[in-house]
Amino acid sequence: MKALVWHGKQDIRCDNVPDPEIEDQKDAIIKVTSCAICGSDLHLFHNMIPAMKPGDVVGHEMMGEVVEVGSEVSKLKKGDRIVVPFTINCDECDQCRRGNYSLCERSNRNGELADKVFGHRTAGLFGYTHLTGGYQGGQAEYLRVPFADGTHIKVPDGISDEQLLFLGDIFPTGWQAAVQCDIQRTDTVAIWGAGPVGQMAIRSAIILGAKQVVAIDRLGDRLSMAAAAGAETINFEDESVIDRLNDLTGGRGPDKCIDAVGMEAHASSHMDSMMDRVKQATMMANDRAHVLREMIYVCRGGGVLSIPGVYAGLMDKVPFGMAMNKGLTFRMGQTHVRRWTDDLTRRIEEGQIDPSFVITHTATLEEGPGMYRVFEQKQDSCIKVILKP
Repeated sequence: MKALVWHGKQDIRCDNVPDPEIEDQKDAIIKVTSCAICGSDLHLFHNMIPAMKPGDVVGHEMMGEVVEVGSEVSKLKKGDRIVVPFTINCDECDQCRRGNYSLCERSNRNGELADKVFGHRTAGLFGYTHLTGGYQGGQAEYLRVPFADGTHIKVPDGISDEQLLFLGDIFPTGWQAAVQCDIQRTDTVAIWGAGPVGQMAIRSAIILGAKQVVAIDRLGDRLSMAAAAGAETINFEDESVIDRLNDLTGGRGPDKCIDAVGMEAHASSHMDSMMDRVKQATMMANDRAHVLREMIYVCRGGGVLSIPGVYAGLMDKVPFGMAMNKGLTFRMGQTHVRRWTDDLTRRIEEGQIDPSFVITHTATLEEGPGMYRVFEQKQDSCIKVILKP
């Protein structure tokens, strides 16, 4: 089959690789009908995530049709149409029973390595680092789905791939980011990053009843998309984020802050960001923490910082004393996708939201390597790319 394969920094290729096979009787095989390039994939593209190996198939946003099931799969049959969450869930361990699906204790087949790095293992993830199991990803013609009874979302009849594909990652990620904020109807919610996850977080915060939502980015197309949803917007290259947020909140600062940027923050005119880049280049730090610093500084005392953006390792000069003295609450983590998907599927069916609004580019799998460049460089007003194997 054809698949997008990681060969090193900024080197994604469309290669021929062996078709996946049933390896365990809890597995299913799907024929991928749609997949997407995620902002998290760019961390791999930039070789910012440890424990990748040349030859790894990438991609963790995918859906398709079941073509084969193992003998112990009871909830799926050939012909079923499913979305595949990026987290692999056994549905039986203590964390899965608690709804903490991204912390599944059984699905990370490199769990002993993850225990050493993280203290306790996380779930297996598709198309990502070998710290999360080294599973093949879904930017491919076919995909093996381990623990298939737990690792799927059934697709209702009559709804397009484009409407449902993002149930596997960015829609529940944006939703969880907003839910973690415990939004009240008097709240101002500030969201750093108006990319795909940020766009979902903006709409989620509005649906959950925030009084005011503020989107912070530097790209006009993304800020326009945020404004169309009803958000106030701040272009951080044109004005001070802190001054504008204080103006919008009568000097109190936002009640809730969401970091939809993560480890590769762009703020080239700020000294701390420039130092982050130097430290990252010299391997003195992994992640660029400008957004976290800014959120800690501007958030109202007693507020919440919600962090769906991916961080990989060590950061420098995070003002933790400031956060402690202001009584800020941090909520973060990989998304517990299936905790939210029944509710979100219903909201899509009822017309509350159509996640396909974020798609700006559709391409073939063979065009995928070029689309990584388009997405990375934000060319042609690119916000979200879907691929059609």
